[in-house]
Amino acid sequence: MARILADITPLRVSAPYRRIWVALGVSNIGQQMASVAVGLQIWDLTNSSLMVGLVGLAQLIPLIGFGLYGGTLSDTFDRRTVGIVTAVGLWGTSLLLLTQALAGFDSVGFLYLVVAMQASFFAVGNPARHAIIPRIVSTDLLPAANALSIITFNLGFTLGPLLGGALVALTGTVSTPYLVDVIAFGVVIYAMWRLPKLPSTQDKSAARGWKSVREGFVFMRGKINLQMTFFEDLIAMIFGMPRALFPAIAALWFGGTTQEIALTLGLLSAAPAAGAIISGVLSGPLGRVRYQGRAIVVAILVWGGAITVFGFSRTLVISLLFLAIAGAADNVSATFRMTILQAATPDQYRGRLQGVHTVVVAGGPRIGDVEAGVVASLGGEAFSVISGGVACMTLSVALALKFRSFLSYDSHNPVP
Repeated sequence: MARILADITPLRVSAPYRRIWVALGVSNIGQQMASVAVGLQIWDLTNSSLMVGLVGLAQLIPLIGFGLYGGTLSDTFDRRTVGIVTAVGLWGTSLLLLTQALAGFDSVGFLYLVVAMQASFFAVGNPARHAIIPRIVSTDLLPAANALSIITFNLGFTLGPLLGGALVALTGTVSTPYLVDVIAFGVVIYAMWRLPKLPSTQDKSAARGWKSVREGFVFMRGKINLQMTFFEDLIAMIFGMPRALFPAIAALWFGGTTQEIALTLGLLSAAPAAGAIISGVLSGPLGRVRYQGRAIVVAILVWGGAITVFGFSRTLVISLLFLAIAGAADNVSATFRMTILQAATPDQYRGRLQGVHTVVVAGGPRIGDVEAGVVASLGGEAFSVISGGVACMTLSVALALKFRSFLSYDSHNPVP
């Protein structure tokens, strides 16, 4: 049984990792509660899946610019300092969301502005948070550490939407989820403060600013295995992520009172993460997978197939089941993509490539939100979900066949 369950060794041997693991798990619960609240606010104000999807566009632009620049900051400065500053910034934007809800401001434009600010702080801080892990956990424990990190990440995506939807249903207001988010980011600030100093390992003559960002892209040139971890994830998230449609799906496919729709939205939002948690808890065998590129491609095929079936279902239990299957597959893909990126990248480039990773992992779903909203406005929510799932599977296989060397990536000999 121990060989099947997640390996908790990183939590036992590294106190810094343990603190950051707990803090980021708590904060992600708050973030996802706030995300559900934002979606509900915009849907309530506009009754438009496209307007909900445009939240992704508001987040995408700062994610791209600040994600890339945040990566070079993580390679240039103490990663602990970068983490603290950005955690304080995220706490401030959460406070803005709470304030506008309490004031009854009800401005879609203001909500777009605040989520764009959130995305900016997240994009700068996320590369530092990920690049910290290989400095506080040994290389042989990276697959286990990444699996554990993804468990807490998905715990937030499970409990956050459920609690967010439940609190809105119980209180009739979105203020409570925003309040929890404010408190949660206080925990992150504490955990970052308790980390040891993590100074840059770059040579003092190394490039700075956007020149340093360019150096990161130059390093990636010809590194097919690293590039494929980004390309495969973009395919899955842009075409196979129906998140922006969940408010409309909850209302139009399943219906009910406002409170029932809020609860259904919470369940739909939480289901993929619930599947990912189960997959993470049973992630023990992942540490023994040698050809991790193949595992990523297979996982994305399962993701796309499950999303396609979800598009045909009008029974809530079946819909939740296939969303959970999709989430379990995405967890496997994410674990191996992060492991390849960390193991095959030299430390002096990790921050910058984590910046690219932030743009891809956080930006891909935002593009997916826009894509899903646009297609739904043209052909309806069902067409958007089903066509996206099919496109995800088709493009993933086509890309793997074009770059076959990725299918031979050997974790015993990590080559970028």
